[in-house]
Amino acid sequence: MKAVLADLSTPRYLWTAAAGKVKSDAGWGPGGLMRLADVPEPRLPKDGWVRIKPELSGICGSDVGLAHAKSSFVMSAFYAEPKAIPGHELVGVVVEGAREGERVVLDPIISCVHRGFEPCRTCRDGRPYACERFDEAGITGCHAPGQGFSDAVGGGWGETLVAHETQCIPIGDVPSRRAVLAEPASIGLHAALQWKRTGDRVVVIGPGTIGLLVTAALRMLHPDLDIAMVSPGEFGSARALEAGATRILPTGAGAVEELAASDGGRVVRPRMTKVPILEQGVDAVFDCVGYPDTIDLSLHLLRPGGMLVLVGAAGKQTVDWSLVWSRELTVQGTINSGPEPALGGRRTMEQVAEWLADPSYRVDGMVTHTYSLNEWQQGLTTASAGPKAQAVKVTLRPNEDLPLL
Repeated sequence: MKAVLADLSTPRYLWTAAAGKVKSDAGWGPGGLMRLADVPEPRLPKDGWVRIKPELSGICGSDVGLAHAKSSFVMSAFYAEPKAIPGHELVGVVVEGAREGERVVLDPIISCVHRGFEPCRTCRDGRPYACERFDEAGITGCHAPGQGFSDAVGGGWGETLVAHETQCIPIGDVPSRRAVLAEPASIGLHAALQWKRTGDRVVVIGPGTIGLLVTAALRMLHPDLDIAMVSPGEFGSARALEAGATRILPTGAGAVEELAASDGGRVVRPRMTKVPILEQGVDAVFDCVGYPDTIDLSLHLLRPGGMLVLVGAAGKQTVDWSLVWSRELTVQGTINSGPEPALGGRRTMEQVAEWLADPSYRVDGMVTHTYSLNEWQQGLTTASAGPKAQAVKVTLRPNEDLPLL
């Protein structure tokens, strides 16, 4: 089958990182770590597994980071595959196995039970999305968290992949460009649920796919919540308002100044510091960017006792964390999705699948570009450009014989 294959060996990764300093497309150009190749179809590990043909597959921010060789080396302990077929966001059709013919979205986390192990403590505690054995293949051959990070089970940037049937969530006739958002939307809901509502004002930083989906989830959970989006430009601002944001804030110090002017509260100005502190800060900030300046802004926006939720993937950052101590802030990391106590133990993706069938869930138009598998390089170029290319979620269509709904 055809698939985009990533060579994750250290020499190839370091070459791509070095070449990326002079060429923006080094990761998918000649000599880069990604290429389109003919590869064997992944095998079905045992009974209970199915084969899926992707209808649409998303290009995630983590995929873009990998293509630019900007992934964390610390995380390589758990993403231990030498090669991978990217693509963990997808809607597709089961073509082999017990649920043949069913249209599904994929929960891409392969935890202990799928690998044939007794559950680790984290899985027993109801957090399979943070399983302790992501680097141990078991029966799957996959030394990574799941589909999209391994060539053993495949990913959505190939013509087929395999999954355990419990990873497959029925999606019915939800339109393709809504259904493909299921995985990032489940991450957005998981992040939103980290905050147990303690007030009426929150800030979301970053109007990319995850920031917009966090906003949409917060709006579904809390219809009366004041959700301010920190956005650097008109393109992201318009998308944020469509997703359910109440208002838009400028980046940097301007966000503090504007909140103080509109909602009240002193602006406290530290010495030798660009961003002032908002005295009457907000209850929670969801940082969907994870850069030093956005983390710093988050800490300066929060009231004492507030919560900073770091959403998705980040890396090595230099930040002054003094306000975490002095204002007794809670910093909560979050990634992936899974069973939620707030949902009675249901997985966030099961809830999201229901929301995607509901027109009041405001995610239409987030998929802005779709490319064939042969156009995968153009897809990465567009996804890397983001707002400059008027792009939010960029998708690939690996099987053009499958009709889009």
